[in-house]
Amino acid sequence: MKNWWYLSLFVVLFVSCTVEKKEAFIDKLMPAPKEAGFMRDGYWIWGSSVIKGEDGKYHMFADMWPQSLEFGNWVTNTEIAHAVSDTPEGPYVFSDIAIGPRDSTYFDGKCAMNPRVIYYEGKYYLFYVGTTYDYPRPQPGSKLVDDWFEKAWVNKRIGVASAKSLYGPWERMDKPVIEPRPGHWDATITSNPSPVVNPKTGKIFLMYKSSEKSSEPPLLLGVAEADHPQGEYHRISENPIFQFATEKNKESDVEDPFVWWEKDHYELVMKDRFGHICGEVGGGVHAVSENGIDWTLSSPVKAYSRTIRWNDNTVSTPVNFERPFILFEDGKPAYLFAAVGVGRAQWDFEKTWNMVIPLKK
Repeated sequence: MKNWWYLSLFVVLFVSCTVEKKEAFIDKLMPAPKEAGFMRDGYWIWGSSVIKGEDGKYHMFADMWPQSLEFGNWVTNTEIAHAVSDTPEGPYVFSDIAIGPRDSTYFDGKCAMNPRVIYYEGKYYLFYVGTTYDYPRPQPGSKLVDDWFEKAWVNKRIGVASAKSLYGPWERMDKPVIEPRPGHWDATITSNPSPVVNPKTGKIFLMYKSSEKSSEPPLLLGVAEADHPQGEYHRISENPIFQFATEKNKESDVEDPFVWWEKDHYELVMKDRFGHICGEVGGGVHAVSENGIDWTLSSPVKAYSRTIRWNDNTVSTPVNFERPFILFEDGKPAYLFAAVGVGRAQWDFEKTWNMVIPLKK
C-alpha cells in the first residue's frame, strides 16, 4: 500500500512537470529595436497593420496626415499610407497612399484610418474606418473646431477595400460593411475593426468599437460574423462583449482590440484606456474566448506596458502606446507593433511613429 502511495505521488509530480505552462503574453516581449518601425518626417504616423507579401517583403498600412495640422485632425485628414521593408522590424519606407479622400458623398469621402489587412482566397482585403463631413477639409495651419471634430467622429464607419496586389489599386465598396444601430449600445459609430478568419467555420469574425451616445466613455466592443470579408455581417451578440464601466465610474473601458485565432480559441490584446483593468493607464489587456462572445481575462491580465525596454539597454515611457497589432510568423505571434507618441502630455505630441517589439518564439 505504501508503494502505491509513492507511485501515485511520482505520477502526479511527473505530469505536473511535463504539462506545458502557457507563458503570459507580457513575458513574451523582448527589447525593442530603436531604428525600426515606420516614421516619416513632416507627418503624424499612427496605427499599423503588417503583412508579408508574395514578393517576400513586409508591407505596413498605417495612418498618416501632415504635421502642419494638429494631431486632433486624425479624424478629418488621415489617409492610409503603404510602407515597405525587407524585414519585419523595418525600418519601413513610404511607398504610396493606399486609401485617400474621394467624393464626399461616400461614407469615407474625407478621411480613412485604422487599417487591418488580411489575405483571403487569393486577394488582399483592407479593413479600415472612413468618415465624411459637411464642411471643408481642414488645410495646413488651420485650427480644428470642436464641433467639426464631433461631426467627423460620429460619421465613422467600417469599410473594406480589396486588391490583388498590396501595391493596389484598392477597390472600395460604396457602403460600410456594418452600420450603427439607433437605440442600441452601438448607436453612434462602427470603428476600430479587428478581423480574423475562423479556421473551423471559415467565417470572418469581426470585432468593432462603438458607444451609445458620443465619443465620451464608456467605449464598448461588439462582435459580428460574415461568410466573406466584404460581408454581409451579422452580429453574434446583441450586447457588448466587455462591460467594465459602472454608473459611478464611466471611465473604465477598453479600445483598440487585436484578435487572433490560437489553436482552438480566440485571443486578444487591447488598450486599457484609464488603467482600471490592468493597473496602468494605456497599458494592455489580454483575454481569451472559445466563441468570441464570452471572454475571460488572463492571469496576469496585463499584456504590455507603456514603459519600453530598448535593445540598447535604455528604458523610456511614451505618453501614448496604442493600436496594438501582432504579426505572425510560421503561425505564431512574432512581433507586436504599436503607435507611440512622445511629448508633453497625452495627445500633445512632438512626434509619433509606429514601433515594433519582437516576441519570444
